[in-house]
Amino acid sequence: MYFLILTAAISFAVTALSGLALIPLLRRLKFGQTILDIGPSWHKSKQGTPTMGGFMFMLGTSAAVVIMGWRSMTDGIYAHLFILGFAWLFGAIGFADDWFKIKNKRNLGLSALQKLMLQGAVAAAFLALMRLHGFLSSDVYVPFAGIIIPLNWIVYLAFCIFLVAGMVNAVNLTDGVDGLCSGMTVPVAAFFALVALAWGRNEVSLTAAALFGAMLGFLIFNFYPAKVFMGDTGSLFLGGAICGLAFAADAPLLLIPVGAVYIIEMFSVMLQVAYFKATKGKRLFKMSPIHHHFEKSGWSEKTIFTVFTLLTAALCAGTYFAVALRFMGA
Repeated sequence: MYFLILTAAISFAVTALSGLALIPLLRRLKFGQTILDIGPSWHKSKQGTPTMGGFMFMLGTSAAVVIMGWRSMTDGIYAHLFILGFAWLFGAIGFADDWFKIKNKRNLGLSALQKLMLQGAVAAAFLALMRLHGFLSSDVYVPFAGIIIPLNWIVYLAFCIFLVAGMVNAVNLTDGVDGLCSGMTVPVAAFFALVALAWGRNEVSLTAAALFGAMLGFLIFNFYPAKVFMGDTGSLFLGGAICGLAFAADAPLLLIPVGAVYIIEMFSVMLQVAYFKATKGKRLFKMSPIHHHFEKSGWSEKTIFTVFTLLTAALCAGTYFAVALRFMGA
């Protein structure tokens, strides 16, 4: 546990310190956020707030993993590097999206199809690599039910590519209120750090602890009123990191209970679009994703941050006690 605390502390420090240098640089480069006209009118005041701040926690997480995981790397254990590489590749997709938005001065980057194709390719490569190195089986552990379902590798691969694409984009959609995506990721990272520790997957635990510390460091600048946004660079990195942790723990279905709030955010968008088309213009929510519905219902950004983060923390705690302790024979 001391090892994890030290890892989180290093990640926190690197992230916080990098923010002192990166935010002024982003301002000088005029890497400012473009706010959609269809969004809440009061968000217009955020126009020009530096974006791509995700590089702060990307650096913090990476530095902590390399520093604290160096010994296991020299022993030929690379699970943490695979998770990190997976997350960085998703961050690169997000960077391309952010870059086109800034270049074109509008909140439209890569097309949905382009992002899905890139995400699918990265997910397939990661899963194959994890399988090749023995970190991943095609047996699916079902949380709470306590059963394991063996699947054909091709079926497993197709299912998991779909799961990764859905979860990564769900995390991305959550990033719409100051500090929300960052705050919700804190308990999710803590969950994977503790559950991986309970299951003896120390490299996964270390990487999760690094992500935990990095998100706390980023919240110094991202909590309301945000001085910097993570951009798609950061949100896709987070989605990749969370998925990478779940797969490296060989329990991808854990993403569903601990990431339920992310998933609700995604389905609120899907339901809104479907209902709008089916009713020829009527809306199910005042605005989607659902955090904007609550904004338009009078909730402050701080209230949304608090409620959504606490709900995620409760889901993570419940899942941990139902799943991790069972594996320890409790």
